[in-house]
Amino acid sequence: MPTADAEPGMSRISAPPASPSQPPGERAVSVLWSFGKCLGALLPVYLAGYYGFSISVVLFGLMIYMGWKHSRIDKVMRLKSAMYLLENEMEVTTEKVFRTKKDLPPWVNFPDVEKVEWLNKILQQAWPFVGQYLEKLLVETIAPAIRASSIHLQTLSFTKVNIGDKAVKVVGVKAHTEHDKRQVMLDLYLSYAGDVEINVEIKKYFCKAGVKGIQLHGKLRVILEPLIGDVPLVGAITMFFIRRPKLDINWTGLTNLLDIPGLNAMSDTMIMDAIASYLVLPNRLTVPLVADLHVAQLRSPLPRGVVRIHLLEAEDLTAKDTVIKGLIDGKSDPYAVVRVGTQIFTSHHVDSNLNPQWREMFEVIVHEVPGQELEVEVFDKDPDQDDFLGRVKVDLDIVKKARVVDDWFSLRDVPSGSIHLRLEWLSLLSSADRLSEVIQKNQNLTSKTADPPSAAILAVYLDQAHELPMRKGNKDPSPMVQVSIQDTTKESKTCYGTNSPVWEDAFTFFIQDPRKQDIDIQVKDDDRALSLGSLTIPLTRIMGTHDLTMDQWFQLENSGSASRIYIKIVLRVLWLSDDTTPTTPSPRPLPSGPGMGQGGITSELNPLGPGGLAKPQPTRPLHTTPDPEFATEGVLRIHLMEAQTLIAKDNFMGGMVKGKSDPYVKIRVAGITFRSHTIKENLNPIWNELYEVILTQLPGQEIQFELFDKDIDQDDFLGRFKLNLRDIISAQFIDTWYTLNDVKSGRVHLVLEWLPRVSELPRLEQILQYQSQQSYQNKVVPSAALLFVYVERAHGLPLKKSGKEPKVGAEIILKGVSNKTKVYERSTSPRWDEAFHFLVRDPRDETLTIKLSHSWGQALGSLTLPLREVLVEPGLVLDRWLSLDGALPESQILLRATLKILDTQLAVSQFSEGEVVPKWDPSHLDLRHRTGFNVAGDNTSPGQVKLTIGYSSEENRLFITIYACRALVACSKDGADPYVSFLLLPDKKATTKRRTATKKRDLNPEFNERFDFDFSLEESMQRRLDLSVKHSVSFMSREKELIGKLQLDLEQIDLKTGVTQWYNLVAEAN
Repeated sequence: MPTADAEPGMSRISAPPASPSQPPGERAVSVLWSFGKCLGALLPVYLAGYYGFSISVVLFGLMIYMGWKHSRIDKVMRLKSAMYLLENEMEVTTEKVFRTKKDLPPWVNFPDVEKVEWLNKILQQAWPFVGQYLEKLLVETIAPAIRASSIHLQTLSFTKVNIGDKAVKVVGVKAHTEHDKRQVMLDLYLSYAGDVEINVEIKKYFCKAGVKGIQLHGKLRVILEPLIGDVPLVGAITMFFIRRPKLDINWTGLTNLLDIPGLNAMSDTMIMDAIASYLVLPNRLTVPLVADLHVAQLRSPLPRGVVRIHLLEAEDLTAKDTVIKGLIDGKSDPYAVVRVGTQIFTSHHVDSNLNPQWREMFEVIVHEVPGQELEVEVFDKDPDQDDFLGRVKVDLDIVKKARVVDDWFSLRDVPSGSIHLRLEWLSLLSSADRLSEVIQKNQNLTSKTADPPSAAILAVYLDQAHELPMRKGNKDPSPMVQVSIQDTTKESKTCYGTNSPVWEDAFTFFIQDPRKQDIDIQVKDDDRALSLGSLTIPLTRIMGTHDLTMDQWFQLENSGSASRIYIKIVLRVLWLSDDTTPTTPSPRPLPSGPGMGQGGITSELNPLGPGGLAKPQPTRPLHTTPDPEFATEGVLRIHLMEAQTLIAKDNFMGGMVKGKSDPYVKIRVAGITFRSHTIKENLNPIWNELYEVILTQLPGQEIQFELFDKDIDQDDFLGRFKLNLRDIISAQFIDTWYTLNDVKSGRVHLVLEWLPRVSELPRLEQILQYQSQQSYQNKVVPSAALLFVYVERAHGLPLKKSGKEPKVGAEIILKGVSNKTKVYERSTSPRWDEAFHFLVRDPRDETLTIKLSHSWGQALGSLTLPLREVLVEPGLVLDRWLSLDGALPESQILLRATLKILDTQLAVSQFSEGEVVPKWDPSHLDLRHRTGFNVAGDNTSPGQVKLTIGYSSEENRLFITIYACRALVACSKDGADPYVSFLLLPDKKATTKRRTATKKRDLNPEFNERFDFDFSLEESMQRRLDLSVKHSVSFMSREKELIGKLQLDLEQIDLKTGVTQWYNLVAEAN
């Protein structure tokens, strides 16, 4: 920087001092250069004297040169000063302006969020003109559209539109430019408390209503991308809220407004849902500024990454299950709820344990970092309401930077407790070179979750279609698309009345093994019955493309000759970029003491103590120490009996002659799909097929049944329905008819049984005798027992042929069914701690085989265990060391084999023909409207609703989360179109009224919507929840609207800890 006392004409940029160690050659060159410059300066004087010029000419030339030199130096210094100031603003301000940092006033800082008062001044100045535009938009565009939408609204008009004097204020702006050089990302902190006034009138009904005052507070992310080298420099603007903003609308004449036909669903919640459907992550509003942009790709870009969450364990949790009103401390039954945005997972619960071990794994898609957070909440499982045990939040930007975060986190809002999480950031690779390595690592990854780890994610950008087939009568179809991968199906929006639709939708799928999976695309009419075309793309085809991307037109099959669809498909391999293998970390070491804590798991500790001194090796345990959840799985038996009154799909002569159908059934449960055989030309088929599946009792599990008509080209849809596994477990045995959804007629007869597991050997003979008398069309022999095998460790195994320690894996085989453990690294005493289960037809005749090998090659020993040896063990449990064959004399394996006899009620009591009485009538079947059943009385509940009601001390607000309803009664032949609305009494204003979205044709809908209220805790406890589950009906419909009601006094609920439970609905009083 220039100094104040620099001499005129001298350079104000001080030259760097010569280094004292400068070589002599360089010093000589420097001296010669200085001498040359002096000669150059004296040369004009010499030439002027030589040619006889006047001295004034010399002085004039010297003045011109000095002025040019001075101006040049000033320009260079101004540029350098400006660049230095921009790069070192904080240092310049603190050290130069205020001289010393201690002179800074306390309000001066340099936050990431910057004030933009200039922008607020511009908004305030332009606000009246924004009002003029909105008034023109409402009166000339929106009002005519509303009048044309319904016959009841033909007299609607906006009588007053005034957006007031207060403009939207941008409280702060935070710019993110370090993530992607092709975009600019801004976070705008918006705050609007405006005196807007909009009045609407419907003259036909003499009704007036309007809005007077709106408050909106939230963080809006604005992304300017892609940056281009042409005007307007930005290709598109994308906007969204990372979290739902706070919205408060003061309505006028709201009661009259809600009584107007066609507007009965309007409320501030509807406005908030409309904003969320466009502007809350993962939804985005994209405004293209140039042509030929992939709008769907901008609206739903590839995720930033995937976070694999290992929910490992917790310790020192609060005891909630106390005895004698807290005088005696008890335990808790903890489980965890993992949440990232709208992605929610629930772990299993551990009974009576303050130090639970879950060992579960979840995968979540991360759309935006920084911004998104991981939230884990721990609850105590109770029969009535679950108690709160704490929560923790983690910024996912930290995980992205660290790649792997393996740490204990203290639980907040509780006296004690911490939770152990391992968080892994999986990057997205655009090459399949490491796919085999990723799949191999995933095979060694063990957890208790039903879904295996994903090796890749797939993004499908559905753009448009061209020349789809017409409907009957040469009418334009209303196309929609179903995109399926394995058991996951996602649907696009519907484009009405066109055979060249433009969807611009995007879908994302987790892929376990791209080498074995296909994309199935079905283009259908909006009734889901008429197929307009199909397309199947193997993922191996995408793996052979550049950048794992296909962006092209595809010819549709089973469609018109010119029918095609434009799709962009992007596959990305999930890669943990550091050297750490994503395996479940070892258990928390147990505290020293004479005994083992409840639910404890031993682990092999480092044999070297502090300073490298060898500890004495512990003696080998005599028995296994499996996880408390070992041998807790159960067996669901599904007996597919028959169906009646199915729809005839095989029609002739364009439907003039009714034909039959060739029905078959697909059953999906826990990632397993069963398919029945096809019955030719029968609308009342009888299958008589049996299926058995081993299930873990996880919350929210469902069984999906779908019926299809088998055709040469495309199978036609005949209906579907879903059942909740929890309902089946509660009932144990169900024998009833289920009505098919999404079709006009049809029902299916099922016998479902959750088999009790007993250890009484005398029951085995009765069950085997009963099973031998049964015969099923699919030739299935019912299982008589369930075998659980826990392989803990081995000892004294032989070395490899090369003399090195082996990498040992164990293969467990029972009657053709094989399971493998992970491969243990380099040890003759490997430890696996893995559990497996098998269905057993007759334990008296079957044999368990275990084979040990080096990396599934060189044999290291084997074990043959006839199950009849387990039958003679106490409690049908064998738990000890067993010698291996084909190995060293000292080679042994420690395992536990547990047999559970699968009891069945049908073997207990043999009914004569026609005497099989259903032991349970599921409330969601609405049996009163079906033939063949006589349900006495009308006192059954119309269904249940699952809620969370709590108070957030951090945010100072009351929150109510509506998760789902179940077992709702049907309101029409198609079931019901349910939604939930509620008020917080005694205030009946719009500020306390909320409603969820409507779910079409679903008696077990899932909403997962949260509603916040800015109340104090004292004010919240004075409220009363008035909740209604309703069926969405049209104005002229005579169908029943109210399904059930619920009223709760919030003062009776512990709002601080939050309450999550199912509540019974009450039917409307006659």
